[in-house]
Amino acid sequence: MNLRDLVYGLYARRVEGRLDHDQVPKHIGVILDGNRRWAKASGGTTAQGHQAGAYKIEEFLGWCAETDVEVVTLWMLSTDNFDRPESELTPLLGIIEATVRSLVADGRWRVHHVGALDLLPARTQAVMKEAEQATHDNTGILVNVAVGYGGRQEIADAVRSLLLEHADKGTSLEEVAESVDIDLISKHLYTSGQPDPDLVIRTSGEQRLSGFMLWQSAHSEYYFCEVFWPAFRKVDFLRALRDYAARHRRYGG
Repeated sequence: MNLRDLVYGLYARRVEGRLDHDQVPKHIGVILDGNRRWAKASGGTTAQGHQAGAYKIEEFLGWCAETDVEVVTLWMLSTDNFDRPESELTPLLGIIEATVRSLVADGRWRVHHVGALDLLPARTQAVMKEAEQATHDNTGILVNVAVGYGGRQEIADAVRSLLLEHADKGTSLEEVAESVDIDLISKHLYTSGQPDPDLVIRTSGEQRLSGFMLWQSAHSEYYFCEVFWPAFRKVDFLRALRDYAARHRRYGG
């Protein structure tokens, strides 16, 4: 361990010691950004960047477990990412599949896929379904794996699901229109039954949501971190929690 690591370790323990666990967010959403730029800066390949980002996930979940977080949503692949070259997309999907299997093997987490499942290759779909089934009875953190996810797509899918449900019941369009409210749409989101994210973290210095949880993040706090995701450290995580705890959430009041 070098001097810099020692200093960061001491600083992290100091921040953690002052953390009020009553003020910890229960649901954290994370936009895992910067894998490719980290790889380029490190002289590695794009695939190596994605793999380094995947390794960071389990470490991050360990930090969350230590601080009483209950739900974590990890945005690993957006609907826009399907426009990437096949030479990048195929290895990335393989890394995501291996990561999900690793989360299952860990034995602590409850894995839940959020996204348009039908957009994914059959093998990836199977991995997601098997992960949900295998971890259904686990009692640890609920880990939402956002793969093939887009915020607009989610809202469109929710409305489609709502309409199809009422069509099966023979409800008229006029009756459906009368019944639509915020709670009804929320019931048909990918995260139905879950609390909305209290805190959304985005790494790599970008300060935009890019369509992440557009509906659910209406009252979320945002924390933008300069570091690329593979280089995200525990001290960065603790700073995000400290920043969150210092804010006064008024919900329009």
